[in-house]
Parts: sequence; C-alpha cells; structure tokens
Amino acid sequence: MTAGRFGLILSILLFTTVTLPVPGWSEVQYIDIKNPFIRKIPIAVPVFRLGAASLADDGLAREGADLLSDSLDFTGYFKILHRDSFLIGSEGLGIITPNINFRNWTAIGAELLITCGLTVVGDVVEMELRLFDTVKGRMLVGKRYKSLRPDLRRMIHKFCGEVIFYLTGHRGIFGSEVAFVSNGTGNNEVYTAEFDGHNPRQFTHTGNITLSPGWSSDAQWIAYTAFPRGNPGLYIKHRREKRGAVFSKKGVKLDPAWVPGQFQLAATLSYQGDPEIYLLTGTGKIIKRLTYNRGIDVSPTWSPDGRRLAYVSKQSGTPQIYIRDRTTGQSSRLTFQGKYNQQPDWSPTGEKIVYTGMEKGRINIYVINVDGTGLMQLTYNSGDNESPSWSPDGSMIAFSSTREGPSRIYVMTAYGTDQRRLLALPGEQKTPDWSPRAVSY
Repeated sequence: MTAGRFGLILSILLFTTVTLPVPGWSEVQYIDIKNPFIRKIPIAVPVFRLGAASLADDGLAREGADLLSDSLDFTGYFKILHRDSFLIGSEGLGIITPNINFRNWTAIGAELLITCGLTVVGDVVEMELRLFDTVKGRMLVGKRYKSLRPDLRRMIHKFCGEVIFYLTGHRGIFGSEVAFVSNGTGNNEVYTAEFDGHNPRQFTHTGNITLSPGWSSDAQWIAYTAFPRGNPGLYIKHRREKRGAVFSKKGVKLDPAWVPGQFQLAATLSYQGDPEIYLLTGTGKIIKRLTYNRGIDVSPTWSPDGRRLAYVSKQSGTPQIYIRDRTTGQSSRLTFQGKYNQQPDWSPTGEKIVYTGMEKGRINIYVINVDGTGLMQLTYNSGDNESPSWSPDGSMIAFSSTREGPSRIYVMTAYGTDQRRLLALPGEQKTPDWSPRAVSY
C-alpha cells in the first residue's frame, strides 16, 4: 500500500469516528445561547494522557490540550480552569469513569471535565476524548478519532463541535470559516480563514478592487464584486473547483446575498437606472426584480426560511432598514432610531437583525428584533465598527473595526461581550461574512 493511499484511508477514518456509549444519557440543556446573562461553566482540560508507546510525544499531548482549551474558550461559554489548580496530574488521571475521582475536580470548582487518551505511532495519532459532568459523575460525550498528525487540529475541533452540540443543542461554529476583504497585497482581494482566524488564505487574485464576499448556504460558493481591468462584475466562484459565473451588465453590481437552501442570490444592480435589488440564479441569470422603490435599495439579507428579505432603502429620505415579504411583495420599515442605518444581517435563528448605525459621526453595531422591539447597541467608543455577520448558530458576530487604527476583523458574542480581534494581516481587513455551516470538515 502506498503512503498516499495509507494517508487517504486514515483521513477517511476521521469522518467515521467511533461514538463511545454514554450510560444514562438524557437530554439536558447545559447552555442556553439565547440567555444574554449566560454564566460561563468552569471546565477542566488536563494535558492529554499518553499511551505507553507514545512517551516521546509529550509535546503533542500538551499541544492538543492547549488547542482544546483555547477552542472552547473562544466560544465564550466556558471558564477554563488553570492547570496549576488541579489536584492530580495527567499521569495519575484515568480517562474512563471508574478511574476518575470526581471529588478532585468538584473541589476546585470544575463542573465539566474533558479527558483524552493519546496514542502516537509514527505519524498516526489516535485519541479517545470524553466529556464528563463532574457533579453528576457521568460521561456526556465520548469520541474516538484516528488520523495523521496534521489532522490534530481538525480532530480537536470535531470533538469541540460534539461538545457544543450536546451542551447547547446547536452545531456551533467549529468547522466554519470567515470570508473577508484584505488589501495587504496592494489590491483588495477576498480571503478566507477558519472561524478563529487560523490559516488565512487568499481566495481571489483579481489584481484590482474586490468587494462584498458572500457565502452560499451550502458554503461551497462565494459571490463577490470585482473590477478586473476597471470593468465591474458580479462573480460567483466555487470555493475549491475552477468553475463559476459572472454577471457583467452595465452599472452597479453589489451585495450578493444567497437564498437559504437554494442556488439563487439577491444582489444590487443598476443596469435599469436606480440601484435596485434583483434575484439571480447561481449561474448569474436574472430571475426577477425584487424592489421598486424611489431612491437606492441595497444590502439584501434573507430570513432563514427565505420568505422575507431585509434591505436598506432611502425611500424615506435617509438610509433605513426595511423588511419585504417575498410572497406579498409588501415592505415595512424596521429601523426608526438614527438617520443612517445600513448593512443588515439576518440571524440564523430568524429572530434578530444586526446592522450598523451612525450617531454623532461614529459608526456602531446594533441588534434589533424583527418586529422592531429590543433595540440594543453592541459596540461603544471603539472607532468605527461595521459589516456585522452572524456565526452559523447565531451565538457570535464577526465585524470590522478601526479601534486599533487600521481596520481589522473582530468577533463578539451576540450580546456584545468578549470582543476581541480575530486576526491581523498586512494592510486592512474589512467586510467579513461568516459561512452558514461547516466548511473545513
């Protein structure tokens, strides 16, 4: 068997992992992601325990444990307990229930515990990961993974996704990616990065101006506006394969927004005069015009069921956000506070819309219920904050901000807490769009 085929088989094993039996399982919601006053759960993540044949790989054991801790910490749901507080080292820690003294963990305040048995033979890594409720003394999640060393990050994140799904009932952010625009090459180009900013990669190579990336609902296509040779076009490109389409009629072509569950997208076009919103196929063919208002209509975003469309219009004199019913064609105004509201993004749960508003010369991010109630400002006194985009589960928001000078991509919880920079590349980074589902698995 060739090394390449061997590696392929091991990679397949990553996606056919073993689920360990969970005794006495019952569905309990440990974390309510809709609670704005969510309490962070204290969790202990000891250094992974090495098998007898793997003692030379203690660095990998610590690397894996640190990555697991950092990844769970990124969600904002957990308080990661410092290992100096642990009453037992990994060398004395069993990874199965009968060998764990849960009092050692509840004594330091840990309500959850993750153990891992790690075996390394050459380039092959096998991990058995378990999540425990230390108070009830039972296992909640158990998974076994086997693959090559370079897949360590993917295996860890796959387990993190299982943990989040068990504790929240939602698939979470693990495996998702963020598309954004960066000008570090001297031109505006679209890049993608993993949900936590890891592994940024240049997606377009237009050598000019590129704007407004938007993920399709299956996360396999990205639409964007580009100006190769000065001629603007709306481009639709597969994320891996060399195929796609371009809409190149005259005029403005901006703000692609994919219809959930369909190979269709809305976009702002001006080939008939004023910028209006149109519905297009994924191959760049116009299906129909969606808005017929006086003034400019831009920035479409769809409800999760695809039945309603939020957008920005100046029909009342200043940019405000409206919601259009796709069946009746009727629109109603959503925002009334402030004279300059734009860049709406509909939450994956369907209940809220996040957007940017300008007050006293500063641009900040706000969120509002789709019925117009519950308006809340999320950013304050920290430069200009723009282009908010929801995570796939609605628990977090990516956005761009000038709080450190040049524009960078940041993330925060859906309630504005835990704001931190996602990544920093040469030049500036703007207009993030969070993929609607996992991309990296």
